[in-house]
Amino acid sequence: MDLALQSRILFGLTLGFHIIYATIGVGMPLLLLLAETMGIVKKDQQYRLLARRLAKGYSITVAVGVVTGTIIGLQLSLLFPGFMKIAGQVISLPLFMETFAFFFEAIFLGIYLYTWSRFKKPLFHLLVLIPVAIGSGLSAFFITTVNAFMNTPQGFTIENGAIANIEPLKAMFNPATPTKVAHVLTSSYMTTAFVIAAIAAWFILRGHRNEYYKKALRLSMMVGLIFAVATAVVGDLSGKFLAAYQPEKLAAAEWHFETKTHADLLVGGTLDRTTNEVNYALRLPSMLSFLATDSFQGEVTGLNDIPKENWPPLIIHYWFDLMVGIGSFMIVLSCIFVACRIWKPQLEWNRWLLGLIVLGGPLSMLAIEFGWIFAEVGRQPWILRGYMTVAEAATTSPDVGAMLVLFSVIYALLGILTVYVLVRMARRNPVEPLLDARSEQT
Repeated sequence: MDLALQSRILFGLTLGFHIIYATIGVGMPLLLLLAETMGIVKKDQQYRLLARRLAKGYSITVAVGVVTGTIIGLQLSLLFPGFMKIAGQVISLPLFMETFAFFFEAIFLGIYLYTWSRFKKPLFHLLVLIPVAIGSGLSAFFITTVNAFMNTPQGFTIENGAIANIEPLKAMFNPATPTKVAHVLTSSYMTTAFVIAAIAAWFILRGHRNEYYKKALRLSMMVGLIFAVATAVVGDLSGKFLAAYQPEKLAAAEWHFETKTHADLLVGGTLDRTTNEVNYALRLPSMLSFLATDSFQGEVTGLNDIPKENWPPLIIHYWFDLMVGIGSFMIVLSCIFVACRIWKPQLEWNRWLLGLIVLGGPLSMLAIEFGWIFAEVGRQPWILRGYMTVAEAATTSPDVGAMLVLFSVIYALLGILTVYVLVRMARRNPVEPLLDARSEQT
């Protein structure tokens, strides 16, 4: 493998590992906020206990997320020094601000974790959590603007090979920022909710049918439904953004070669690379035109009108389908659960339904991974679209391969250690004795 490809694989591995913790880091404060608010408003100790137990697990994921997030910053500089020559001057503001957002979040998270019994009024403890949620959201916002800048760079010019006329705010608030940030936030809230729902459903299936797990499942599934729908709406807006600013990415995602109106949306299928014929795909008539232009008659640019050297890898079609497919499945699943709760309560704890919810946790996290693969691979061959390719930005160091092996081992150990600690915490602190103790206190 050439060095550019090795660098891409190593950075992709780091990003793929980090995104698990980053997603939980963004989404969990909202779940904590809702659970503790429900506990205070309803004077329900079970909701407050839920918030407390989630916060303990959250602290573990934050710790690992900090480590992997730091590695991402270092690897970006070491693996793609050509990119950082531009980014360091043009888009450094959000990189700098993301650090402050994290400090803001971490300080109040520490206060929140160690003041459960310090306040006479629970409301004061809840107020400490608000800056944590704000800080995590701001952290996601700032770092996502950097990724958005890579897709639609602006706020600078290149004159005689040198960067000039730098406008940091214009670079930060580029055309990709609104949809990118909205998609990251909504999908993080959605995924975190479905992961919590999967854990609650797992315990219910194992025979823990007390109200604590039922309330956890109901709360997380309702949040999951809301943000799954919100993610789908933002996804629709993202399709229109791609049609306007990155038509090659949308065309590659749908194996759309000829510029035309009434373009079909393709689901699945296989591609004959010699003739560009698509076989065995499910065709949704005119839906690609609607996704791109809000009109079934809209014209969608095809790959044949784009220089072939600028085509993204056509395999992104499958990543796009998997991301959308899982998202659609989670919307349907959460709708069924909420409908059962409202109209058929006896079906709310159906074992098949609970089993699908358990499956939905890892599936929703996979959807996040597929989405990022689609986003990053779909930008190829560019690292800074229209200005610099990945090959131009990549390092010339011969040690990338060794680092790839080393970090693969490190991430495997970190992942195993995270799961071990979280499982051990749950086993050593079962919820039933805690519920009994709280009921005696009240």
